Amino acid sequence: MTKNHTAGAGSPWTGMVPVEDTALAVTDTGGPGTALVYLNGQFATQGYWRRVVAELGTPWRHITYDERARGRSKRSADYSFEAAVRDVDAVLAARGVERALVVGWSYGAVVAAHWAARNPQRCLGSVLVDGAFPYDWLDEAMEQRITTLFRRMGWFLPLLRPTGLAPRMSAAQQAHSNIELGRLSRTHELGPVLDDITVPVRYVVASGTSFGSRGDEQELIRTSLDTVTARNPNIRIGAKVTSNHGAILKKDYGAVAGAVREVAASDHHGQR
Repeated sequence: MTKNHTAGAGSPWTGMVPVEDTALAVTDTGGPGTALVYLNGQFATQGYWRRVVAELGTPWRHITYDERARGRSKRSADYSFEAAVRDVDAVLAARGVERALVVGWSYGAVVAAHWAARNPQRCLGSVLVDGAFPYDWLDEAMEQRITTLFRRMGWFLPLLRPTGLAPRMSAAQQAHSNIELGRLSRTHELGPVLDDITVPVRYVVASGTSFGSRGDEQELIRTSLDTVTARNPNIRIGAKVTSNHGAILKKDYGAVAGAVREVAASDHHGQR
């Protein structure tokens, strides 16, 4: 494993990190190991990573956090994708981390890909868990489907907020975030981002459906990785697992941990 790439690594810490008009709930295990920062699914919380963190253990420094209006973090006026990318920098700066390996699931995988492409000198590598697939899955009909889905769920989403299963965002805000993700995932948008990555990346790919998908839609989206890996030698598929999108961190945390170890063992300067 690579040596510590942090400044001020110390004891475990849990607290709130002020960022712009909000504050993010952050957990940092501290210690001298390589820093791993975990980026959550679109409306998920940092608790989803607990099995991966436990599997990798104490040789690593684990930093998890709840995104804006998720988990214990505060509300914000800005739930944009760019805000999510900025939050990575804000959390790392607050914890004194200079360089890190980013691990993202679903929406967090797209955030991780953008952060890796924009920060080649700070990013030690990335593990993308069933997300960041460049594919044109969003059209006008899909936008309407997403809007309708969240509108129908609007009445009971507030009931789930105390459990941490739903963010403190309106149904319209959640729909907008999902539609924005679709636009950013289009081949001409996400493809160049992945092409620009110069650090080692491993995908851990689920099977079957994801929330809101039908039939083989999600498997078709995953086939876009064939082009990604052919275009960029730094990017490989680390594992294809049997669990679905929602269960992958619960059932195949070992594969995610294995991909982290593989990336950390790679030349962090990449092949280009």
